[in-house]
Order: sequence, then C-alpha cells, then structure tokens
Amino acid sequence: MPVNLSAPDPAALHAVPGVRIGVAEAGVRKANRKDLTVVLIDEGAAVGGVFTQNRFCAAPVQLCRDHLAANFGVRAMLINTGNANAGTGEDGLARARATCIALARKLNLAPEQILPFSTGVIMEPLPIDRIEAGLPAALADASPANWARAAEGIMTTDTVPKAFSQQVQIGGATVTITGISKGAGMIRPNMATMLGFMATDAKIDASLIQPLAKALADASFNRVTIDGDTSTNDSFVVIATQKADHATITSLESAEGRALLEAMQGVARQLAQAIVRDGEGATKFITIRVEGGSDAAECRQVAYAVAHSPLVKTAFYASDPNLGRILAAVGYAGIADLDQTGIDLYLDDVHVAVKGGRNPTYREEDGQRVMKQSEITVRIALGRGNAADTVWTCDLSHDYVTINADYRS
Repeated sequence: MPVNLSAPDPAALHAVPGVRIGVAEAGVRKANRKDLTVVLIDEGAAVGGVFTQNRFCAAPVQLCRDHLAANFGVRAMLINTGNANAGTGEDGLARARATCIALARKLNLAPEQILPFSTGVIMEPLPIDRIEAGLPAALADASPANWARAAEGIMTTDTVPKAFSQQVQIGGATVTITGISKGAGMIRPNMATMLGFMATDAKIDASLIQPLAKALADASFNRVTIDGDTSTNDSFVVIATQKADHATITSLESAEGRALLEAMQGVARQLAQAIVRDGEGATKFITIRVEGGSDAAECRQVAYAVAHSPLVKTAFYASDPNLGRILAAVGYAGIADLDQTGIDLYLDDVHVAVKGGRNPTYREEDGQRVMKQSEITVRIALGRGNAADTVWTCDLSHDYVTINADYRS
C-alpha cells in the first residue's frame, strides 16, 4: 500500500486548454489493461523536456531529444507501458520511429512533431503492430478531461495512479496546471523508471520552456530516490499551450514568472513525492534535510548517501532506531574535510546527536516513537556553512525484493 497516497479524483483534475488525451488497451504486454496513451497538443504550444542521464538510454529517449532539437513544433505525445524499448539497439530506434510515423500519418503531421515514450520491461522488442492497432481507439477517446485515465494508462508497478492539478492567478487571468507521473522502482535522480508530464495554459516565451522544465525537475524529480538506480527511460516533459488570457511571460525572474514557477513547482513536487510514497514495497515516506553545508551540492551529497544506504532504509522499515547507521552514511558521503564534531542529528523533534556524539538527553524510546511513524523527517546539521537541501526517499522492505524478483512474470 502506498504511504498516505490515494488515487486522484478525476473531477479535481482541471482540463488544460489546448491539450486532449486518449487512452486505449493495446495489449502491449498484458491484455485488458490501459497501456497506450496519446496526448494531442494544439499548434503554437511550447514544449520542453529533461531526460535520463543514463548513457544506456532507451530508443524513445533518443528520439525525443532529436525531435525536440529539430524544433518542428511538438503536436503529440505517444506513451506505451509494458515495454521500455531499451537495450534494443538499432531495431529499437526503428520501431520507435515507426510508431511516430504511424501516429503522424493519422494526424497529418511530421514524425518529428511526435514525442514517443515507453516504460516497462527492458531488452524486449517493442510490439509496434499492437501499438499501431491501438491508435484508432486512443484517438477516438481523446478528451480534455482524461488526465486521470492517462495517469492510470502510464502505470507499471505503481499501485495507484498519480495526478495533481492547481489553478493560480497570474496577470489577472486564471492559469491551469495539471500533471501526471508514474514510477515506483528504479528511481534515482538525474532524472529519476519514471515518467512525468505537466501542462499549463500559461503564455510564456518559447525560449523559457527548456529552462522551466529543468528548474521544475531540479526542484522535484531530481530530489527523489527509492533504490539508487537510474532508469534508461526517465523523462519529464512540460507543455505550455499559450491559451491563458494574460501578457506573455518573458522572464522567470519577473513577478509573473516567479508566480508561475512556484505554482508549477508545487505540482511537480507532489508528483515526485507521490512516486516515493508509492515506492515498491514502501511503508514509510522519509524526508532527509541536510543543513549547514558549505553549498547545496554538498548537502545533496550527504542526503543521497543516507537515502541510498540499505542499512538505513531497512532500519526505518523495522522501526529500529539504529541511528549510528545514519551518522556512518554521513561520514562516507565523500566530504574529505568533514569535521564530525560539528554534526547534529534530529529525528523529527528528537535531538539524537550533538557535536558528533549521542545527545545525553536522547532516549531510545523517543527514537523508536518517531521510527514507527509513516512519515519521518531526518535533519542533519553539518556545521560548515549556511547551505541546505532536501531529498525524499522511502524505506526498503521485503516486498521490494518480491516485486522485483517477480517483475517479468
């Protein structure tokens, strides 16, 4: 069961003017499940994306990068689950291109105006015949109101669909932001297997869409980790349809730009945190906050060392306040001149360690009380400066092993 996360209410997800979504059952891997999604985008929208930094990236990631660089104007996205089309070489690229061509023909577009996305099992050939056969049903289903269906249609080992929506006033106009994501395992930043799609009707200069996508990813999807693995297929795409009735935003530093960025970051964080809450086998949602670093990168380095430690994660699962494991992870994070006597450690309101040693007032029962909670904040003070950063992770349970041992069956 996910940690304090429920399926979205379709009525709470606002349609974004300029975007229509259709979902179908194509039998990509399994019958009788939503596994093919098309996103139709009105002409004139700005589209940007960030992708996995895994050098063994999947064929659709390679094509997405190429198609965005071609700058033909993205008009549609094609998303399949059940098959990642990764580790498939030139044949995989040819199959991904074939799906773009098939959709482009039905929409009277150039293939370069289609962005393909795949998620699922690696090193198996993409069944393009099933995808092509499913396109008519997906297109016939296209509607502005299908965000919840799309969130379900992109799932793999997720236990619940993930979607959030918000409206905000910018320049006297109501601006809509809606997004979906999927992911439960193989999650580690640098795009952390996840897919994320966000759309807004905000009117922004096209040159801002790529910086906006990166800023949103850096504040959300690049702050989550489940198991330390970086997927071959991670992708996060932002669409601005330009339909809102306000003056064009020409700078993210302007008052309007900051308002949009803040609102979109709120939705992006919800989407990213939902992935952690639904982590494979997760029973606890853990916030790791590192403060007092010399810079933010140093804080993240320490936070990730703690978040990736199997010993730390299994201790959280067992509600065992074996908190020396956290201090050990801080110590091996790779900060050569770290002074252990400057480190303080907190579990929520419990002050565990002072100046690198056990707090004389700390009691085991206090630590265990916090460890039994479903949501826990670990705060580490390094005593080296004024920088801070945050990472979100989960515990590591028996079910994580079971899920991944049985993934292909």
